[in-house]
Amino acid sequence: MNVYLDYAATTPLDGEVLEAMLPFYKDVFGNADSLHAYGRRAAYFVAEARAAIAHLLGVRAGEVYFTSGGTEADNWAVQRLGGGSVLLSSIEHAAATEGAKLRAGGYRLLPVDEQGAARVAGAEEALSRGGVGLVCLMAVNNETGVLQPVEESARLAHAHGALLFSDCVQAACTQDLSAVLRHADAISLSAHKLYGPKGVGALIVKGGALSPLIAGGEQERGLRGGTLNVAGVCGFAAALKRAQEGRAAFCKHTEGLRDRFEAQILAKNADMVRVDGENRAPNISHLTFARGTGFVHKLDLMGVACSSGAACSAHSALPSHVMRAMGRSEEEALRGVRFSFGKETTREQVDYAAQAVLTCLSQNV
Repeated sequence: MNVYLDYAATTPLDGEVLEAMLPFYKDVFGNADSLHAYGRRAAYFVAEARAAIAHLLGVRAGEVYFTSGGTEADNWAVQRLGGGSVLLSSIEHAAATEGAKLRAGGYRLLPVDEQGAARVAGAEEALSRGGVGLVCLMAVNNETGVLQPVEESARLAHAHGALLFSDCVQAACTQDLSAVLRHADAISLSAHKLYGPKGVGALIVKGGALSPLIAGGEQERGLRGGTLNVAGVCGFAAALKRAQEGRAAFCKHTEGLRDRFEAQILAKNADMVRVDGENRAPNISHLTFARGTGFVHKLDLMGVACSSGAACSAHSALPSHVMRAMGRSEEEALRGVRFSFGKETTREQVDYAAQAVLTCLSQNV
């Protein structure tokens, strides 16, 4: 049996989303910035997609900026939003942490507790020292699934005159994004994490206090050069609508599978397996094994696809920076494995994957 449990890395393109995209690969092929009829027709559908996304998120259409994905959106936010320095949690995606190093005002790191949640008291202390113009705190951690205190952190940031940016790339299938945006000043999204196409995402900025990151054209109100991916934008809008409207069913489905998966493993090896984090999103299970390494490769040979962390760093031999930030040793941080569940995952697949994990444990990989 082949079992895909790496939906946090990417999701398959939804069939209805593909149908929504197909016309833009041949029939509506114009450049959306061209002035002739072909361009105007493409521009019309881009405007429709932008308006649909804005309506879903409770913002204005002019506050939606399309990007090539979450990495670009994160970089744009941490480098260009607000003044002064950026305070970002130590468990942010590499797109944010590496992007912050390029910020003119510099950056500071906010520690997290042993359960992987940002320490709000630490944020208050850092903000009180002054000089911070932006706080960066993801809504859902991409490795552990731990929910972050965005609302409380936003109140603190605003009380000290700073903005709050939240990476919501991993949150779109499980969290109410309009609720996040009632507190955050900006969020980032990526279509391929929510059953949409790869290569397209968005940065949502309330109030529009934004300067360009990519030069070269007048696209996106003069703030982001580059020919718009019309098919991707329209697919993104369709996928986001389906993800947000289907959140309740998705959460119920994946939480049941995650709990079933963990229960089978812990029933026989509770002393050898640690479930990482509390207050988690329902679709992610991050486990640290007491001994052995190579679980991801062994499971792959058994037909189970999972991850040792974020997909963008999966080829690195370095320990997870998220686990290290949670106080784990280097050795422990190398033994963590992320299993993530999707709407196609079945109970039979979960049972097979759990038994595969138990086999690996019994063989002391």
